[in-house]
Amino acid sequence: PNRRAVRMGNVTFIAAIVTLATGVLLTRVDVAGVVAELRQPGARTVAYWMHLAAPLVVVWGFVLHRLAGRRIRWRTGFAVVTASLLMVLGFDVWHRFDASRPRPSPKDGAAYYEPSLARTANGAFIPESSLSQNDYCISCHPDAYRSWAHSAHAASSFNNPMYAFSVRETRRRSFEREGNVNDARFCAGCHDPVPFFTGAFEDARFDDPQYDVSKDPMGAASITCTACHSIVAVNSTRGNADYVIEESPQYPFTGSESPFLAWTNRQLVKAKPAFHKQTFLKPEVHRSAEFCSTCHKVFLPEQLNDYKWLPGQNHYDSWRLSNRSGHGVQGWYWPKEPASNCNGCHMPEVASVDMGAKPRGPDGELRLRDHLFVGANTATAALSGLPDPEGARAATEAFNRGVLRLDIFALRADGRADGALTPLLGDTAPALLAGQRYLLEVIVRTLGTLGHEYTQGTVDSNETWLDVTVSAG
Repeated sequence: PNRRAVRMGNVTFIAAIVTLATGVLLTRVDVAGVVAELRQPGARTVAYWMHLAAPLVVVWGFVLHRLAGRRIRWRTGFAVVTASLLMVLGFDVWHRFDASRPRPSPKDGAAYYEPSLARTANGAFIPESSLSQNDYCISCHPDAYRSWAHSAHAASSFNNPMYAFSVRETRRRSFEREGNVNDARFCAGCHDPVPFFTGAFEDARFDDPQYDVSKDPMGAASITCTACHSIVAVNSTRGNADYVIEESPQYPFTGSESPFLAWTNRQLVKAKPAFHKQTFLKPEVHRSAEFCSTCHKVFLPEQLNDYKWLPGQNHYDSWRLSNRSGHGVQGWYWPKEPASNCNGCHMPEVASVDMGAKPRGPDGELRLRDHLFVGANTATAALSGLPDPEGARAATEAFNRGVLRLDIFALRADGRADGALTPLLGDTAPALLAGQRYLLEVIVRTLGTLGHEYTQGTVDSNETWLDVTVSAG
C-alpha cells in the first residue's frame, strides 16, 4: 500500500472529524427537549479557532493524499468551490440589500422628535420589528428577560396606569391648545420608544378613551431589549433622552417565520456571537453613567411650558456630586470603593445560564448583570400588573436596607413647632406623660452606600412618612 497516501488520508479524516465536532460544539443542539451547548467563553474561543483551522488541514491533507494516489479532478473541485463561493456571495448581497433598504422618514425632519432630544442615527423611522424583539431575545437570554419583566422598565409606557393618565392628559391639553400632541413627545423619548421611533406615537388610538391602550402591542412595549441596546451614542448629560438610536444590523433570517430559517439564524448567532455582541453591547456607552443620565435626568424646556427652563428629576447629578461616586467632597461618609457607574449598584451580578453570562464568580461561576434595575419604586410593579410584585418589593427593601440613618434629636411639648424644647442628648431620655401630645424633631441622613439625595424623583410632590409606635414601660 502507498503509506504516504494512507497517512494523509488519516490526517484528512481526523481533521474532518475535528471540523464536524467543533462545529457541533459551536451550535446549540436542542433535540426532544435535550439541550447541549458549550457555554464557557474560553472554550468556545478555542473551538471556534479549531473550527476555522481544521478545514485548512482537510484541504491540505486531501491534496497530498490524492497526489500520492489517483489523479485529482481539479475541474470538479473548482466547480464545487465556485458554486459555494457564489452561494455565500449571494447571501451576503441579499443581506446587505435588505439592511440598506430606505426607511420612511418624518415629514418634519428632525423637528419630529422635539421637544425630546432623542434622535435616530439616520433621521429615519425604525421598524417596529427592530425595536420589539423581546420574544427573539428571550430564546438566548431568558434570565435577563425574566428580571427585566419585573422591573419598572417593563412598565414605562401606556401599560403603566399612572404614566398613561399623565401622558394622555398631556396629549389632550396639547391638542386643545395647539392642535397637535407634539408636547407629549417630550415624554416619549424615554417612556415610549417603540411608538415614538416607529412614527406611530401620534396615532389617534392612543387618545381613544374606549381603547385599552395597555393591551396594545406598541402601547405595552415600554423599554424593550433593543430600545436600550440599539442606542449607539450619548450626546450630553443634559438628560431628556439626549441619545442616538439606530436600527441595529441583524444576522441573516432574523425574524423569519420559517422554522428552518429561524433555526439557521440561531445557529449563526451562537456560532460566532461577536457581531451580535458588538451590535448590541457598546461598553463605552452601555456601561457608563452618562448612558443612564439620558433618561434619569429631566428639565422642562421653554418649548414645552411656554415659560422658561425649569429643572426636573435628576438622579445623575445627585449621584455625581455624592461621595459615593468618588467625585463629591461634601459627604459625611466615604465609601471603601466609589461607584464609578450606575450598574455596580443597580445591576449587580447574579448567577445565570444566559448566553451572555460570563465566568465572573470567585470560582468561575457564570454570572450576568441583573436587569431588575432595583431602586426605590415599588408602586409601578403593583399597579401595572407586572409578575410577582411582592418579589420586586422584597428586592427593593433588601436593596435599600441600611442606606439611611434617622436620629430623634429633640421633643417639643403640646405637639407644636413652637412648644417647649427638650433636647435628646446622650443616652438619657425624658419620661413622657400619658395623654400628652409631643412633636418629634428628627434628622434623616444618607449613609455611604447611598449615592443619591433623599428624597429623589419627583421631589416637589414626594412626602416622607414616619411610622412611630409609643409604648409604656
